[in-house]
Amino acid sequence: MPPGWHVWTNCLFRSGDLTRGADLAGIRVGGGNPVVIVGVLNISPDSFYAGSIVKGPAEAVKRARRMLDEGADIVDVGAMSTAPGVKPIPVGLERRRLLPIVNALVKKLDSPISVDTQRAEIARAALEAGAHIINDVSGLKADPEMARVLADFRCSAVLMAAKRKPGDVRTIEEIKHELGKSLRMCEHHDIDLKKIVIDPGIGFGKGAEWDLHILANLRRLAALGRPICVAVSRKSFIGKVLDLPDPADRLLGSLAATAIAVLNGADVIRTHDSEETLHAVRLAESVRSAGGPKS
Repeated sequence: MPPGWHVWTNCLFRSGDLTRGADLAGIRVGGGNPVVIVGVLNISPDSFYAGSIVKGPAEAVKRARRMLDEGADIVDVGAMSTAPGVKPIPVGLERRRLLPIVNALVKKLDSPISVDTQRAEIARAALEAGAHIINDVSGLKADPEMARVLADFRCSAVLMAAKRKPGDVRTIEEIKHELGKSLRMCEHHDIDLKKIVIDPGIGFGKGAEWDLHILANLRRLAALGRPICVAVSRKSFIGKVLDLPDPADRLLGSLAATAIAVLNGADVIRTHDSEETLHAVRLAESVRSAGGPKS
């Protein structure tokens, strides 16, 4: 192997290609930059946390503005729940739910808008409407046309670990393997890896022990050379550990899990609670930075 090169998911990369900085719609992520906070809006009535659901464009804009005022950098909106046991909705329904919200957010807000979808048709329509980021929980695996959409629009993306659908990978090694496949798909389609953030996929019904395993071993994903997004907000593993079946009761546990994620290397935090999460993130960042050598 040539000096200064590394084996990474069966491909060779130079050390300079493994820097962890990325560009999420103009926001610098990773590489020593402050942790970025993504506020979540859900349009689907099937979403697991009722407090995240909005029912129309006006409410979406109001809630998004509040999240941004409270510390969010990006607003992420989704129209199809990926919670365990929820069946996919028709593509036409996803479009009808999503596009009016995206249009309103793009028109009224100055912040980047992320769209949570696994479908290339929806991603294309959202990007044409002015969205900036695609959040694909299948890691480009669910729809073979999704990679082409990202390449055509040269947009930023968050890609979650999955073989085919959310929740079908568990160990860190499986997660690294599947994320490596997603990154190779990006390279194959000439998608700029500097616009890609990876997500290990915490939650999705794997079981609390697996989600805790991912959170504890998060630093091992740094080998992939991409910034890491973590979404733990109010998820079921917190409820199982703390015996809190109602997501509405899981804020404090979410903040604890968020702080652990940041200490273990998270660069982006996706949350339902911007203000509280900002406080947890900034304190965890301060502890993380205090661990280095002092001159």
